[in-house]
Amino acid sequence: MLNFLPESIARRLQEEVTENLVIADRFPNVSVLFADMVGFTKLASEIPAIELIVKLNSIFSEFDKLTEKYGLEKIKTIGDGYMVASGLSILRDDRADAIVEIALAMQQAMTKLNAQTNKFLSLGIGIHSGPVVAGVIGTKKFSYDLWGDTVNTTSRMEQYSFAGCIQVTEDTYKQLSKKHLFAERGMIDVKGKGNMRTYLLDCSEHLNRCSA
Repeated sequence: MLNFLPESIARRLQEEVTENLVIADRFPNVSVLFADMVGFTKLASEIPAIELIVKLNSIFSEFDKLTEKYGLEKIKTIGDGYMVASGLSILRDDRADAIVEIALAMQQAMTKLNAQTNKFLSLGIGIHSGPVVAGVIGTKKFSYDLWGDTVNTTSRMEQYSFAGCIQVTEDTYKQLSKKHLFAERGMIDVKGKGNMRTYLLDCSEHLNRCSA
């Protein structure tokens, strides 16, 4: 079960052997990251299936190592997207800093893998912090997932980001210890959310466009 569930959740499933067991927790403040590979759909139509899966697996394997290194929780992969959370099984005051650190590490890992394979893919990353509900669903193939507006907002941050950029909401920005690393993008109209103030990291080639 450790291959697809957090260790603390797998332990609860093993220890609490009761019929119709429901594992559900509410967390008041979790930092969530969505990463999406820009250019993957085009690449998928250009190279053999085996080569595509090998590349995708090499990327996600590197991301898995990073989640373990930074003590975070991989939630799931969605196509060519990757979801990570900070502050779930391990409650931490530096949850926002930790999620930004892994975001930077993921960008660096992508750059190295591109150089090794000569197949260029860039990473768009969105981050938001807030309350979530976490739990296990399924009876045979268990799935640990997150729900709530925080998850939806994180997804929007990734969608409204730029290739090679890390975009965070104001809620995450306020929790960071190194705010000077970010440039304010300003207010953007986010579908389903309205106007939101966001901040961008590692996107110098887009700064003029972001602040326009």
